[in-house]
Amino acid sequence: MKELISSITKDYLYRLIKDGKRLDGRGLLEHRKLDIETGWIGTAEGSARVHLGDTDVIVGVKMSTGEPFPDTPDRGVMITSAELIPMASPTYEAGPPREDATELARVVDRGIREGKVIDMTKLCIKEGEEVWLAFLDMHILDFDGNLFDACGIAAMAALLDSTVPAETFGFGEDYPLPIDHVVIPTTFYKIKEQIMLDARLEEEMISDARLTVGTNEKGEIVSMQKGLSGVFDYQDTLFCIEKSKEIGDSIRALMKK
Repeated sequence: MKELISSITKDYLYRLIKDGKRLDGRGLLEHRKLDIETGWIGTAEGSARVHLGDTDVIVGVKMSTGEPFPDTPDRGVMITSAELIPMASPTYEAGPPREDATELARVVDRGIREGKVIDMTKLCIKEGEEVWLAFLDMHILDFDGNLFDACGIAAMAALLDSTVPAETFGFGEDYPLPIDHVVIPTTFYKIKEQIMLDARLEEEMISDARLTVGTNEKGEIVSMQKGLSGVFDYQDTLFCIEKSKEIGDSIRALMKK
């Protein structure tokens, strides 16, 4: 994406960031406006749409039954995918999943899986034979930077909105998807020596490094993902971790509303 931004724009952004300023007037560690809405897809077991500034994503959860993995015979299965459609950004092209779509799906999946968000043992129907399969599908409607946070938040909201369709499959009454933890990702970008939160597209294009930290309601770190070729040193990483706990708490409070 770097080739889509002119040298003049780069220089202007560098000057702004050096002075602790940004194009949209935010502080370096300030999120864009976040809107979370659930129940967007009537045919899904759960869904959520998130606007993070002008980044717009929708996540749906569909469930069916199937065989468990051989190494986890008493646990349900979650499969996460992301679709970057051409209408969302001029940098996206039609065709097979891109490398960045695969990375996005893996980062969101890791936060949910390693954070033990879902009690997978409660999605077992008959050990070794049949379990619930949860398909988490992320669709990018408009891309203006920071898909990791937008999709991670939307995925968490969609899971909280989800119901296991037991009645449809002949297994008794429907029940809420068993959620044990609420994990929120927070993504930081480093440009030169400055660290910023929630980068817009132009800021992403000139970023040297990216760090996504997932935390739960206890303030525990459940996942981390470093991206791009630049470096977050030890102090940078500690700073991002502490900030992510604070931001995670504020977003969880918003979800409860």
